[in-house]
Amino acid sequence: MNLLSPLRRAVSVGGSRSAIVGQGSLTYDELWSRCLRLTGALAGLGLQRGDRVAVAAANSGAYLELYQTVPGAGYVLVPLNVRHTQAELAYALSDSATSVIFTDLDPEPFAGVVKQVISLPAQYENLLAGAAEQEPPDDVTEGDVAGLFYTGGTTGAAKGVMLTHRNLLANAFHFMACWPFNPETCWLVAAPMFHAAGTIGALSIVWNAGSHVFLERFDPGVALDLIEAHRVTATLVVPTMLAALADEQRRRPRDVSSLTHLSYGGAPTATETLRRARAAFPEATLLHIYGATETSPIVTLLPAQEQVLDSPRARSCGQPAVGVEVQVVDADGKPVPAGTVGEVCARGPNIMAGYWNKPEETARAMRDGWYRTGDLAYMDEEAYVFHVDRSKDMIVTGGENVYSSEVENALFQHPAVAEAAVFGVPHPRWGEAVHAALVVRSAVEEEELREHCRALIADYKVPKTFEFRSELPKSGAGKILKRELRRPHWADHDGFVG
Repeated sequence: MNLLSPLRRAVSVGGSRSAIVGQGSLTYDELWSRCLRLTGALAGLGLQRGDRVAVAAANSGAYLELYQTVPGAGYVLVPLNVRHTQAELAYALSDSATSVIFTDLDPEPFAGVVKQVISLPAQYENLLAGAAEQEPPDDVTEGDVAGLFYTGGTTGAAKGVMLTHRNLLANAFHFMACWPFNPETCWLVAAPMFHAAGTIGALSIVWNAGSHVFLERFDPGVALDLIEAHRVTATLVVPTMLAALADEQRRRPRDVSSLTHLSYGGAPTATETLRRARAAFPEATLLHIYGATETSPIVTLLPAQEQVLDSPRARSCGQPAVGVEVQVVDADGKPVPAGTVGEVCARGPNIMAGYWNKPEETARAMRDGWYRTGDLAYMDEEAYVFHVDRSKDMIVTGGENVYSSEVENALFQHPAVAEAAVFGVPHPRWGEAVHAALVVRSAVEEEELREHCRALIADYKVPKTFEFRSELPKSGAGKILKRELRRPHWADHDGFVG
């Protein structure tokens, strides 16, 4: 099997069904024809087997075609974050030795970096119009690298995560084992497709001949309008998007009764955000997904989280996905007892092949087939995983460990708090002090927030200082960039790595 196998099945079982609805609507027969022409067009560009082909563009049907066809035709896809600087984009293109880029950005800066720049949509459509249908090669196997997915360079240069066809197909099976995909599934692609969250459901949807609705760039109002207009049944968002959707639905309600499956992941999600989402989307069952780019991305799943919002397991990110092994280990890589905090490690057919041209980084991340996530968590007696922090986000103040996610969860329970990011800042006595950057819905005094937190968490975990902002810096995928918030506080301190 390879990444075109799901599309082959969709054509055979439902060629006349809608693959894409809304703007750029296509049936599966039409999508297959375009992918065959894209195969011919790629061959006409002079590409050789294994060459890298980049995409830097907003969500669209063309992106879905490239996502499946580039790897299926024997090349390697390189999805790029459209919010990265030109320097960051140039690094990824140079590091991957990319030959061709498809983009809806200004093509000029790419001209001296890659051999060919093809603009979306005009040049892309002309390319397909002038190409003959060509069957993809039949020897693209599961072990071939399908894509290089560049991770953010928070502690150095970005790394290209090598995901094979097997990795991505296994992830689709893991998702289907937990979540109901069928021909009636209508999925809103809300998260950006350069991110694992944006394409997490793509192969599962295609395999079942379901349909896609594309949100080019995230806007909560537009997303809700699309859900209402096209009777969307399922989607996946990151926590900041989930909070924005819930707030927008409360302000200006739409008919979202068709949305029966609402999943989220990419970062810890505050329980209060889930309560707001449940109130805004009462017909939807909630699914928490935990994972990483290196795991294709699913590691654990917690279906029907709305049923445990009043129990301790509301803070869990679920149990290991079917097909994935998970351990929590100590610094020596040995499993720790239930309830003990350690590093999350995962093993399975979804685990990356390694980092592109970075054997030392690969060796540090992998141990005996286990991927070391860098996330701190504990596991209970029934293998429910409770994420507590990224190892680099843990705050050590006066010798006490403070997990930023716990403080953020407390802050989110205050009605004035819309967004929160907690991190450590330098302190001459305690080493680090707990600091909170906030976006608020209404004016609130710092002392009121401290008193609110003291009722929920130990005093040493309560933020000592606050900063109020109109917005928090976010990645293209919508994750809050704590490194950007930390940087000015640590700028004069040696060893700061973001």
